[in-house]
Amino acid sequence: MEFSSRRLADVVVAAPSGQIDHPNAMKLQQALTPIVDDAASGKTPLVLDFTGVEYISSMGLRVLMVAARQMKSANAPVAIAGLQPEVAEIFEIARFRFVVDVFPSVRDALVALSAPAAAAYDASRT
Repeated sequence: MEFSSRRLADVVVAAPSGQIDHPNAMKLQQALTPIVDDAASGKTPLVLDFTGVEYISSMGLRVLMVAARQMKSANAPVAIAGLQPEVAEIFEIARFRFVVDVFPSVRDALVALSAPAAAAYDASRT
């Protein structure tokens, strides 16, 4: 599993990639914890870009659930975007769409959370 993050205006976009299986769930937690801590303390919106995630296990869902709860308890928006078909099916089975907002693309999530971040995203694509 790989992990990267960037800030677009007032939103943090974190992008894991690969398989978030049992062994990689801990790696995701280690990578995500400081980002979630900072975002929650500053009430900064967080978008998790899942376009590169091929699979997620129950342990990976648990990591996301803990992060989503921390963000929601701080009244900081959190969203997941760009689910691949297999991951979307896992989210549906686990009813995870009731835990966190899911958007078809990162741009859709940014539009919903922050106009300046969506504009920064669009500018970075040209």
